[in-house]
Amino acid sequence: MFSDMQDWTDIRRQVLVEGASKRSVCRQYGIAHKTLQKILAHSEPPGYRQQMPRPQTKLGPYLSVIEEILTADRQAPAKQRHTAKRIFERLRDEHGYGGGITQVKVAVARLRRHAAEVYVPWPTSPEEPSSTSGRPACGSPARSARLTSRS
Repeated sequence: MFSDMQDWTDIRRQVLVEGASKRSVCRQYGIAHKTLQKILAHSEPPGYRQQMPRPQTKLGPYLSVIEEILTADRQAPAKQRHTAKRIFERLRDEHGYGGGITQVKVAVARLRRHAAEVYVPWPTSPEEPSSTSGRPACGSPARSARLTSRS
């Protein structure tokens, strides 16, 4: 799709205002007649338009199982938690997953990142003393609120 805004407006001006022939404009800019029709139909480039929604991956039905495994792993000691490879093996053996390990690794990384703990600085009031450098002491552990992201 032709998307240079300067050329887009020049082409529209030549054809619609100056009355240049469509054939000469196509030849001058090296574009197809169909592209010229789109340029004349839209005042600015329409951008990317997805024709059909993307199909769900093979992993789609198993995302809830992965979430359950990762939720249970939060309570387990660090050495007993599932790796992405182990989650893939469990999906394949226990649930009949027929996809590849890469999709599982990407999904596990995304879900772990999404469920990670977040530290938000606690705001201080103007009356409270700040650190010796003149900056507020918001970054100190005593002033941080511990949150877990959920959505």
